Amino acid sequence: MDDPYQNNVSQGTEIVGETYPTYGEGGQDGYSYQTDYPPQEEDAASDDTEGHDEDDQMYEGEYQGIPHPDEIKAAQRAARLEARRKARAAAEEEEEQLPEQYESIMEDCGHGRFQWTLFTVLGLALLADGVECFVVSFALPSAEKDMCLSNASRGLLGLIVYVGMMTGSFVWGGLADKLGRRQCLLYALAINCVFSFLSSFAQGYGFFLFFRLCSGIGIGGSVPIVYTYYAEFLQMDKRGEHLSWLCLFWMLGGLYASFTAWGIIPHYGWGFSMGTEFQFHSWRVFVLVCFLPSVVALAGLVFMPESPRFLLETARHDEAWMILRQVHDTNWKAKGEPERVFTVSQIKTPHTQDDEFIEIQSETGTAFQRFMVRQMTLVKQVMKNVLSLAAPELRLHGLFITIVWFTMAFSYYGLSVWFPDQVKYLQFEEYESKVKLFHRERVERFHFNFTLENQIHKEGEYIHDRFVEIEMKSVKFEDSLFENCYFEDIRSTETFFKNCTIKNTVFYNTDLWEEKFIDCRMENTTFLHPKKGCHLNYEEENDIVIYLVSFLGSLSVLPGNIIAGLLMDKIGRIKIIGGSMLVSAGCTFFLFLCFSQGAVITFQCLYFMACASAWNGIEVITVEIYPTSKRATAFGVLNGICKLAAIISSIIFGSFIGITKIIPIFLSFTSLVCGGLLSVKLPETREVILQ
Repeated sequence: MDDPYQNNVSQGTEIVGETYPTYGEGGQDGYSYQTDYPPQEEDAASDDTEGHDEDDQMYEGEYQGIPHPDEIKAAQRAARLEARRKARAAAEEEEEQLPEQYESIMEDCGHGRFQWTLFTVLGLALLADGVECFVVSFALPSAEKDMCLSNASRGLLGLIVYVGMMTGSFVWGGLADKLGRRQCLLYALAINCVFSFLSSFAQGYGFFLFFRLCSGIGIGGSVPIVYTYYAEFLQMDKRGEHLSWLCLFWMLGGLYASFTAWGIIPHYGWGFSMGTEFQFHSWRVFVLVCFLPSVVALAGLVFMPESPRFLLETARHDEAWMILRQVHDTNWKAKGEPERVFTVSQIKTPHTQDDEFIEIQSETGTAFQRFMVRQMTLVKQVMKNVLSLAAPELRLHGLFITIVWFTMAFSYYGLSVWFPDQVKYLQFEEYESKVKLFHRERVERFHFNFTLENQIHKEGEYIHDRFVEIEMKSVKFEDSLFENCYFEDIRSTETFFKNCTIKNTVFYNTDLWEEKFIDCRMENTTFLHPKKGCHLNYEEENDIVIYLVSFLGSLSVLPGNIIAGLLMDKIGRIKIIGGSMLVSAGCTFFLFLCFSQGAVITFQCLYFMACASAWNGIEVITVEIYPTSKRATAFGVLNGICKLAAIISSIIFGSFIGITKIIPIFLSFTSLVCGGLLSVKLPETREVILQ
């Protein structure tokens, strides 16, 4: 017998020739099932269950085996959660497999012509960074003549390059993880080229300062991008060695800068002038020559492809595959096996949705609004990536590597300033020890036509004397009388008249102006055609010893680089870093026993050699310790901290020159020991695949 309560969902049912309406077809009195019932309140109950407790109420459809709506919702919710869990598990499995697959692909591509070509191009970019660190320090002694710089202005100009490089490192490192390694390096080198070129022609101090700042911002991106970029084309067993060889180019940058400075700057007559407003002397020629490595690197980088590892991170599978095939074919063709085929047909790619918001916005608003949305979104993504470096899985190792970077940079850059300044100070002490003292001399009707150098004249009398076409270097006249004298075509350096009486005297075409007369009494004294402009002040600042110090310091890096390159993949990164920093600390300790120029230069070379190995290990482990999506960002942040340490140490170490050497040496020794001991807490990445 049919159940009279059964719901029929068909349009009609025939029984013995008659058709009965289904629920919902009975006009106003018909009610369709689950559709046309009047809505009931949640706590409403049927007549059959009225009076029962809410927990004991029975859903009407339960008689027909129909699940409760709440049960349906719960089941759907559980299904969605399970689907998401499976999707996440699949994505994690895919991402875990990508590094292994990429490593296998790079092994199949081999190491050959492509990597060596990229090595040369990126090495030139690194060489440009090394040159940038030396340009201002070499040009400054001559530049201050042209621009009349005070001591404060000199100090600011010396530090502004590091400020620019610190800023550029932060900016370009973060952008390289979002826009690409090659693209950001192209932008950075282009900015460096343009502003380096402009700085060589800048006549005013303000413009020169601004152009060097912008030049530093450009070149600041080279170090974090170069190491990240090159590491992603290397297989695991080649990575440590070849990244160490790449460091050689930074040394070549120092050699290039010191050699060209020595060959160009002392020739002060090189260059040209256009009236008195535009001067292009030899130091500007040096600055112009120093931007050439950036130009060559920029030209070579145009022909290089993007990092396929970055393309895979941004789900650009086809582009990555094409580049990997290019690497494979280039290498095996150069090895005489052009018949070898690139067999990879599918590469796993991680999922990313970083650019979804940008694409959505590209359909709306004006072009300017879309541009601003893209830029603001890019800034947010970069900042988010920077903040992600403090994630729990990266926080501890990130703190340790930051301290190692800071301590190493603090000591290295501080002593890089201290060594040449200390040599200068020892030269000055030796020079002062040979000073000639003239006391109460009387010179009358004498023609001075020879150089006066390193002399002190006290309580002298000069009557009817002529000083014509001579140089005065480090000459001081104290409590002396000049009467009826004549000075013409005088070039002076560190020459002063203190508490002197000058009567009936003529100064014609000299650079002896008011600042050089201290508490002097002038009676009927005439200054005719005085030389104007600091560039006409004669000074022998370009001592060959200073260039030699920088040249030997840069050259001494070579043995350290070779040692690091040969041992990096054999004994590991941690032993290289810790051992080299402790050896460097030992070299600084022996500086307490250095009292001559030769001893300082010797320990400088030993110190730089040990530091080179430490720097190699630090840069290699920085590349390997961070995942691809954060690698350039982390390197940029750490390199920015390195430049901050350079600024701090340069100020501190420079302030103690001529006062004491105990504090600079103690600070350097302490920082190196702390950094070397802490480096053992870093993870060993010698046999770790890039994540």
